[in-house]
Amino acid sequence: MNAQVLDRRTTLISIGIIGTMFFVFGFVSWVNAILIPYFKIACELTNFQSYLVAFAFYISYLVMSMPSSYLLKRVGYKRGITIGFWIMAVGALLFVPAAYGRTYVIFLLGLFTLGSGLAVLQTVANLYITMIGEKERAAQRISIMGICNKGAGILAPLAFSWAILRPTDNELFKQIPLMDEVTRAQTLDELILRVVVPYIVVAAVLFLIGLFVKFSPLPEIENREEDKDAESKSGVFQFPNLVLGAVAIFLHVGTQVIAIDTIINYAGAMGLSLLEAKALPSYVLTATIIGYLMGITLIPALISQKRMLQICSIVGLILSLLVCLVSYQVHWFGHHLDVSIWFLAMIGVPNALIWAGIWPLALDGLGKYAKQGSALLIMGLCGNAILPMIYGLVADSHDVKTAYWVLVPCFSYIVFYAFIGHRFKSWK
Repeated sequence: MNAQVLDRRTTLISIGIIGTMFFVFGFVSWVNAILIPYFKIACELTNFQSYLVAFAFYISYLVMSMPSSYLLKRVGYKRGITIGFWIMAVGALLFVPAAYGRTYVIFLLGLFTLGSGLAVLQTVANLYITMIGEKERAAQRISIMGICNKGAGILAPLAFSWAILRPTDNELFKQIPLMDEVTRAQTLDELILRVVVPYIVVAAVLFLIGLFVKFSPLPEIENREEDKDAESKSGVFQFPNLVLGAVAIFLHVGTQVIAIDTIINYAGAMGLSLLEAKALPSYVLTATIIGYLMGITLIPALISQKRMLQICSIVGLILSLLVCLVSYQVHWFGHHLDVSIWFLAMIGVPNALIWAGIWPLALDGLGKYAKQGSALLIMGLCGNAILPMIYGLVADSHDVKTAYWVLVPCFSYIVFYAFIGHRFKSWK
């Protein structure tokens, strides 16, 4: 079915199903904010090793996104979504043997498998929501999906910490380094087994959602727009606005994950325990939802999605500089912390609308190459894997605050794409 001729009822049903998918993306992805510090304790890891959680999860986007586009071409969107959810269910089940053996490598394999399923789903969902209505309202629709995603992200760390953390864990975590080898091993084994039941539940839910989509009224869509520029091209790499957009996505998602997944460890460096800091990722995600609400309200009624991208990229750059350069103690939200941690949380506001602004500009004029273009943009999500690792290396060699300088060149490039890079339609 052509994306432009869906009736209102079918459109609303489709948006509801895609919104459910974005909620699942958020829940499964942002639980990493708790897994990283938890695995760091339970598996006795360095900063760099703990950020392999994000690396294993998101590197799958680089490996699997283009194969996903060919899978979708072969089986269609709807069956592809079902397959994606079932791949994720397998990844969640891998946490069971990983926990019983306290084997970090198997945990990473499970995370990679979860990410592989998500690569299929993200390729469908982002292209679908971009194509399903008027082009100038794409950022508005993506913002609605973002609320579903980040709303789940707020719930995920809180729900997961409720499932695996105990009120007495603060004292337990302090005692672990002082224990003898046998007692410490037993304690760590008990800690890691706490993830078994939550991930069995996650696997069951993912399987059932896949089953629901299989029998749902979600229609197939195709892009029938003819574009003379697209007809003259022989592949996606001949579209500079797409390729430069994929780089922008790579850097943008990296800044997003650094802000959310490192904030607990950053608070830990200021003396806050894991139990006290567990809500901080939710503050970043709440800021992101505020950004999405601004997008839904303002785009396109008062401001174009391109202009909003330009504003947000500049605000993100300013906030990243403030994180690195400003330092004094404030007492906010019941915490006495360095003000830089609140600048880090506020990065969620501009980050909300950067993704939504890049997609329409990057896919503009692709015509028949839209599926492959969407897959290339999803490959950019491997920035979630690589940039936190760079952050972890700098944090280990210097300190956790200095490591936030990684954000500055990322936002600088996004400013370039927002103002100049998206205009390039030819490499000549």
